[in-house]
Amino acid sequence: MERVVPAPASVQSGGASYAIGAGTRIHVPGNSDEVRKVGDYLAAVLRPSTGYPLPVVADDGGGDGIVLKLGATISGAGSDKAAGAGTADPKADGAGAPRDTAVALGAEGYRLVVSGQSVTIGAEQAAGLFHGVQTLRQLLPATIEKRTAQSGPWKVPGGTITDAPRYAYRGGMLDVSRHFFSVAQVERYIDQLALYKINQLHLHLSDDQGWRIAIDSWPRLAAYGGSTQVGGGPGGSYSKADYREIVRYAASRYLTVVPEIDMPGHTNAALASYAELNCNGIAPPLYTGTSVGFSSLCVAKDVTYRFADQVLGELAALTPGPYLHIGGDEAHSTSHADYVTFMDKVQPLVTKYGKTVIGWHQLAGAHPVAGAVGQYWGTNGGEKEVADAAKAGMRLILSPANRAYLDMKYNASTPLGQNWAGFVEVKDSYNWDPATFIKGAPAAAVLGVEAPLWTETIVTSADADYMTFPRLPGIAEIGWSPAATHQWDAYKVRLAAQGPRWTALGIGYYRSPQVPWPSG
Repeated sequence: MERVVPAPASVQSGGASYAIGAGTRIHVPGNSDEVRKVGDYLAAVLRPSTGYPLPVVADDGGGDGIVLKLGATISGAGSDKAAGAGTADPKADGAGAPRDTAVALGAEGYRLVVSGQSVTIGAEQAAGLFHGVQTLRQLLPATIEKRTAQSGPWKVPGGTITDAPRYAYRGGMLDVSRHFFSVAQVERYIDQLALYKINQLHLHLSDDQGWRIAIDSWPRLAAYGGSTQVGGGPGGSYSKADYREIVRYAASRYLTVVPEIDMPGHTNAALASYAELNCNGIAPPLYTGTSVGFSSLCVAKDVTYRFADQVLGELAALTPGPYLHIGGDEAHSTSHADYVTFMDKVQPLVTKYGKTVIGWHQLAGAHPVAGAVGQYWGTNGGEKEVADAAKAGMRLILSPANRAYLDMKYNASTPLGQNWAGFVEVKDSYNWDPATFIKGAPAAAVLGVEAPLWTETIVTSADADYMTFPRLPGIAEIGWSPAATHQWDAYKVRLAAQGPRWTALGIGYYRSPQVPWPSG
């Protein structure tokens, strides 16, 4: 139980283990379709490898089998321990000093109790049950993840875990603009994010190299602007039905989709599609390189804001989540005055459609609207305007490029990725604290963290796997686990135990020399 990633808020190990067998049933309350879906999801994970039928039945379980309880209080005996917290005892197996057992579960927390007769997961909401299921997976042998029958045995160690997240926003970003990823590839990535209790999928849907979402009022954006990608490949775009499917699938894994339309820069695909969006009325050619900062919507034209209004309106109608991301980074071809003018006009369009503005942290240099969120991607946390905006009420998502950017090379020999923010080894990506990273910003301003995967050099899902793992779980832990649990020496042991699980899942990962991976 002390090897779970992200580290739970509190852990008590001990007592009899539970063995999943041919007669095990998954019990769900009869009055909740949502919990039934979590039970069906769990059964779909466990059946192929165990070979057991694992029927999902609508009853309270009677203290036997795997029991999912919604809004129920379940208790475990004894005092809890904070998994991975600092301890002077090297024999403590990663567990730390006793902590208060009264962890408030909230919308995403859960309590998991394992005895000789049952595994019980209780939560206030179904999202918590789903996160508890991810923990249960890690308590089983790694071969549970295989899609063919394995030998077992399937024992869950005894004890109690009580768990809830540190931050409400824990994101992963996939850039589908530099290289296009199909719906199936995005859904595979969603499954990987869900393993580590990530709850936001940020899709970077537009950039200089490609426009990836169909907009009825501006059809050439996808048809023409989406026809290529970095290197000149065929590109691609999502129909509205495709996008709805991604949203649906993400919701089934308790992730919220955060769509981004980057403006006013990073817009060459749009400018190439519609000449009137350019100040000179001339459409530039499509772009397949990797330079940044050369494009800009025409801030002085009324058509620019009709464009922004219609695009954001159609995207808002497709997106049930609360956020619309309007980019705002690297607008080097836009004067500061024009940038401020643009953001002052576009932010109210987001709120008009009932959504919350997210922009890259350059938004702090304009006039963030009430409730706006700035996504920080700098490297040293010293930008005074970001701290000042946070003090004035702007909330922050932390994605420092030299810590959280998954496209940064691990070292000089990494075959993929970039190094403009430096090399980012696994320890670098783990050893930082969102609460203190922005100098002078109040800790309460931090909404959460996000790990972006930019795809200038990422072409396939295998490429994405290699750059995402093993760094993503560390960002997930920073977002989920109590700050007191963040200790590299304990974490690297827990992380190493994930390696066989990734292999079983078909995830090819970077075997960092900083991590004591199991041999064989």
